[in-house]
Amino acid sequence: MPTQPASAPRPESASQPDPQPDPQSDPQPGPQPDPKPPEPPGRALTTTSYAILALLAVRPWTPYELAGQMDRSMRWLSPRSASVVYEEPKRLVAEGLADARKEFTGKRPRTVYGITDAGRAVLRSWLAHERETPDRREGDLLRVAWADQGELADLRGTLARMRADAAERVALSRARADEYAGTGGPHPARLPVIALVTRLFLEQAEAAHRWAAWAEEAVAEWEGVTPESGAKVPPDAFAPDAGPRFG
Repeated sequence: MPTQPASAPRPESASQPDPQPDPQSDPQPGPQPDPKPPEPPGRALTTTSYAILALLAVRPWTPYELAGQMDRSMRWLSPRSASVVYEEPKRLVAEGLADARKEFTGKRPRTVYGITDAGRAVLRSWLAHERETPDRREGDLLRVAWADQGELADLRGTLARMRADAAERVALSRARADEYAGTGGPHPARLPVIALVTRLFLEQAEAAHRWAAWAEEAVAEWEGVTPESGAKVPPDAFAPDAGPRFG
């Protein structure tokens, strides 16, 4: 049987020029924008989510241990019910930010949670990037409390933001106090109880501003965020008479 002759290669069309590089798609010299911070998969994480991720970054915990440590270290920062603390690690596991393993104490099994690489990346992103949320002030305080899981520059940025926020609240509180003192405000019949709350708001704002300035000064001498990298305990941090007193 005769064989079919091999087909000759098709000549390239002279009407199709060689592709030219797109100048808009080529990398351009000069500074590049900061990469977009990694976002957690699924639902938006809460301050409780980040607090638990920060604890898991320190070491693995059982749910019972997590609840106890949250009560010890977060009671005044981010109080949460035990049921929330028990359920949140399960959600973090489902999203790939934490893992869970079974251990046995005798014959009794228990679950131990740890943080994944993805969880560490999300935690570091949260420490480094401010997010406008209703609980931003609480979040910033947690960023300071867990700054040893991030970078020194992130801690300094958080403290500067907190000082600026406190200064704004001081100015607003003083202006409101001046208004009440001068005109009685829109509800002068309620002024006695309003005065009590206004004084608290003013003193809280002033205390927050003093603290942020003190913390910035202390951190200015640091070279890192851990003792190994150059963080130091301020000498007056735990003094019984630290800070100004009223009265």
